[in-house]
Amino acid sequence: KKVLGPEHPHTLTSMTNLASTYWNQGRWKEAEELQMQAMETRKQVLGPEHPDTLISMANLASTYWDQGRWKEAEELEVQAMETCKQVLGPEHPDILTSMHNLAFTWESLGKLSDALMLMEKCVELHTKLFGPDHPYTLSSSKVLSEWLQAKNSAPAKLPLIASQEKSDQHSSNLLGHHHLTAPFSDRPSVELASESIKSKPDSAKHRKRLLLKRIFRRG
Repeated sequence: KKVLGPEHPHTLTSMTNLASTYWNQGRWKEAEELQMQAMETRKQVLGPEHPDTLISMANLASTYWDQGRWKEAEELEVQAMETCKQVLGPEHPDILTSMHNLAFTWESLGKLSDALMLMEKCVELHTKLFGPDHPYTLSSSKVLSEWLQAKNSAPAKLPLIASQEKSDQHSSNLLGHHHLTAPFSDRPSVELASESIKSKPDSAKHRKRLLLKRIFRRG
């Protein structure tokens, strides 16, 4: 900050990295403070539609989500998704990230119908972009099947349930046990989540946390 100034990209990168460390430690308030600063500064310097600004929004939404502040997370995630659609187009791979995150937040808020509708779109877009056997497609299909079962939907709407075991085995074989699959287009600046994270892989809500950590750790 002293040498480069508070708005320099390197300063914001350092700020984001420190916030990520706090996030990994569960120090939500400290992470939130830095993420808020980074987001507001990037809005002013880069503009509200810049990818770095959107990633800062997602970081902050992630921290809200982990504190159970789902309405605040929802607000940011809706903004991020709509902006991504406007900037990148409705079928860009990065849109899937925003869609997934918002779907999980709606599920946490009890908006299961909305969550299902959005997750169905995710599965359709995954299939179109990556194919039916891609780990991203299988992972999304599994989540959708679980949610449909939770809602006691008609059996005719559950053709994806049979892909659950296939999804687990396929992802494990291709990516390794600790790899965190997530719907996004790989970019060199995206930092992978720590493989030392203790997880409950069968928990949909925990998958949401890993999803966000997998995607939105960027300087």
